[in-house]
Order: sequence, then structure tokens, then C-alpha cells
Amino acid sequence: MIASSTAPVRFAEQHRTHAEGQCAFVDASPSPFHVVANVARALEAEGFRRLEETAAWPAAPGRYYVVRGGSLVAWSTEAATGPTTPFRLVGGHTDSPNLRVKQHPNRSRAGWEVVALEPYGGPLLNSWLDRDLGLSGRVSVRAGGGIEERLLRIDDPILRVPQLAIHLSEDRKSLELNPQKHLDAVWGIGTTPADFTEYVAGHLDVAARDVLGWELMAHDATPSRLVGRDGDLLSAPRLDNQGTCYAGTQALLGALDEASDVVPVLVLFDHEEVGSMSERGAFSDLLGSTLERIGLAAGGDRQDFLRALAGSLCASGDMAHATHPNYAERHEPDHQIQAAGGPVLKVHYQLRYATDATGAAAFAAACDQAEVPWQRFMSRADLPCGSTVGPITAGRVGITTVDVGAPQLAMHSARELMAAVDVALYIGALRAFLAPGVR
Repeated sequence: MIASSTAPVRFAEQHRTHAEGQCAFVDASPSPFHVVANVARALEAEGFRRLEETAAWPAAPGRYYVVRGGSLVAWSTEAATGPTTPFRLVGGHTDSPNLRVKQHPNRSRAGWEVVALEPYGGPLLNSWLDRDLGLSGRVSVRAGGGIEERLLRIDDPILRVPQLAIHLSEDRKSLELNPQKHLDAVWGIGTTPADFTEYVAGHLDVAARDVLGWELMAHDATPSRLVGRDGDLLSAPRLDNQGTCYAGTQALLGALDEASDVVPVLVLFDHEEVGSMSERGAFSDLLGSTLERIGLAAGGDRQDFLRALAGSLCASGDMAHATHPNYAERHEPDHQIQAAGGPVLKVHYQLRYATDATGAAAFAAACDQAEVPWQRFMSRADLPCGSTVGPITAGRVGITTVDVGAPQLAMHSARELMAAVDVALYIGALRAFLAPGVR
């Protein structure tokens, strides 16, 4: 069995396709709703069919997916042997910490036109300052006698949150940001505030009075790219957790013709960064009801569904902390995580991660199957540990779950960094997890 590696995997030409694919995916996905749209597009290109939750689902084996807002579940029953066939899941989340537009955003201060923003999740606020920002999300509009949801994506640098000059700072060393007062974005000059709703309506080709609601957010307008002396680093926004969204999608597509006697499933939840407590978050019924309906459509009953769950496994994918070169002391000394060292198995005995011995063995076996090195992560016992959808999935659905991820730096920054080769290694491990036993 392959264990933790002490030497990084060299970035080679065969890894470039996935690294560049990750960059393209992030740039096309500035909001959770764009993540879902782009994953759906990739699925449909491989024969997946979208199902509506309000409709009856087909009994015939096939490739299907459902969407609930910024969340998506996709699966294939082509290798299933009946309604008791166990599930193999890769989970993740579509949202990232950012700055979101308030419901009454129009402001005018000191001769500047500004848009009122507030934090979503736990962003590193200073990383959003003095950065060219676009605007994205979804908007509900009145159209054709009904209500439609439209995606909005403006990559032009229309917003900017300016830093306070050091000369005006009290101690000239640090600047404490008040999320209510210091995060509004400048977008013009004038003493009369511009109408944000009219601006959005113009981009959607509707009247301002027909804009009924929005979930809009700022995003980094600088494209993702390969950087570093040898071009073996990947710089991008939203790697947490679009690194898993991309890798999970590629893993599912790659496992379709390899999976045997399992139902491979990809589930991507919205709202992880704010606790998952929504109709489409990990605390919702989205995953449990979808899995049950898969079994019911195949002719099973409740007992068959519970039997299927008992044999199922989930790899909850979220990004992991690589050991920071400038803050190595903030990491557990004997669990150093290396960039280009392969995917990370995350363990926390207070169950901030769901990993147990059974799940750990399944993921280790998948890495062995894929010939991918892997690493073990634990946080320092005297520091807080983040969490993800893994413990929620395990508790809500009752599936053995292992928390995993790809290593990165600057998690929750407006701009994050990882080793380019880790994209391919992560995909390889997740693909093998979805298709166990295949080499």
C-alpha cells in the first residue's frame, strides 16, 4: 500500500491537461450557480439527463442528475445489479467565502459611488482589498408572464474595495477591518448613488422593476493561471472548494465505464461555508431523498434502500492545508502536508472530520489502486480545526464517510495556491474510489 510520500511528484506534461482544466473551470464558475451550470454541461456532454424532483423518475438504468439551486447530485445506475446495490459517493461543496451584495446596495460617500457588500462565510478580508472584482450570481426576474432565474456573470473589473493608506492608520502596522464599515466597493465617482438594480437589469435585458430578487457576489476578476519558476504552481480563486468540484466531476466521468456493482454518485452542496443549514445544504434532505428515489425507481422498497446504505461509502472532498513555509509551527509537527505530495486523508478525533478506520482504509486502497501517493493530516491539538460536509453527510444519511482533500495554501483568501500536479493526483484517487477494485 502506498503511504505518505517524502518526495513531491514532478509536474509533467501529462498532468497539464487537468491543471489547465482546473483553471478554466474556476474562471467559468464565479458563483455556486455557475459551478452547477458548468458541471451539468460537462455531464450532459457524456449522456447525463437532468431529472426534476417534481417528476417521476425513470426505472431504466442510465446517467442522471438533479439540481436544487446551487447544489447538484449526479449518478449512474448502469452498473447497478438491483435496488440493494451500494452507493460510492464523492461529496463536496460549490460555495466559497466571498463578499456579497446587500439588498439595498446603493451608497454615495465623499464623492464616491459605492456598492454595499458584506462577508459570506469566513473570508480573509484583507485579501479582498485593492483587487479588481467582477460580479456574479443569480437573479430572479419577471419575464413572459412568470418568474425566471437568470445567471449573471460580469468579469469586467467594476468593483474595488480600497485599502486605507498606512499614513491614516493609527499604528501603521495593522488595519482591523469592520465588516459593516470597511468593505463597501467603489464603482464610480459622483455625489448621487448609481442605481445598482438598473445596472443589473441592463445586463439581463429586463426593466429594473422586473428584478425581483438576487444572490449576487463579488469575484476576483484576475484569471487563474499556472505560476512559479517552472510553471508548476496553480494560482486561482475559489480552489476551496472548486478544486473538489472539478476533480469530482472528472472522477465521476472517468469512472463511468469502470464502476462495477456500485452506483457512483457525485454530490455538490451549496452553503457549506455558512453551516449547511438550508434547503440545499448538507443538512437538507437532498442527498438522502435522492438516494432513496434511485432505489425506488429501480423497484426497491425502504428495506432495500437501507440495505444499500449499509454497504455504501462516501469520500467527502474539501481542500486541505499544505504546511505553510512561513508558519510551519502552526501545523502538527508529525503531520506535515506537502504540495505535490498527493491527496490528504483528514482525521480529527473530535469529529470535525468524519474519517474512521473503515473509511480511511477505503480511501487508502483507492490511492493504492490509482498508484497515487497520499498523506495524513491532523491539526494541532491546541488550535481549532475547520470542518466540512463530511460529518453532516455521515450523520444525516448514515454512510461511512472519509474526509479527504488536495493540499493548498491561503485557504479562504481571495486568491489561493496549490501544486499543479495535485489536480491530476486528486482526480486519480477519487476516480478509483468511485470504481473500487479496477486497475
